[in-house]
Amino acid sequence: MKTLAELAEIREKMKGKVAMRQNDGNETRIIVGMGTCGIAAGARPVLSALVEAVSKEKLEESVTVTQTGCIGICQYEPVVEVIEPGKDKVTYVKMTAEKAQRVVAEHIKGGKVVAEYTIGASVAK
Repeated sequence: MKTLAELAEIREKMKGKVAMRQNDGNETRIIVGMGTCGIAAGARPVLSALVEAVSKEKLEESVTVTQTGCIGICQYEPVVEVIEPGKDKVTYVKMTAEKAQRVVAEHIKGGKVVAEYTIGASVAK
């Protein structure tokens, strides 16, 4: 077991490596469902693609990509939720890395929801 001093030292070292920002309500949040069902369906590559696309587009100051546990709609995994200030939440389903890149380009950067990837489009089928 680590001593309290050793744990404090580890914490200080990690502060620079882990960029945890508090959401002030003025930034877009992209949340990836990373419960076991999401991971089994391919959520890890989706999460990686979103992080890379946000970085490539230089959107880190206004967009945060995070993960959560099970969102509760396992049959639609991988699931990605986009929450923008002052707008309704958009839930993307059956995501892939390629779809994630398109969502960043068209929705996050371009402002236009990619409707065919949303839960509404999937339920209507």
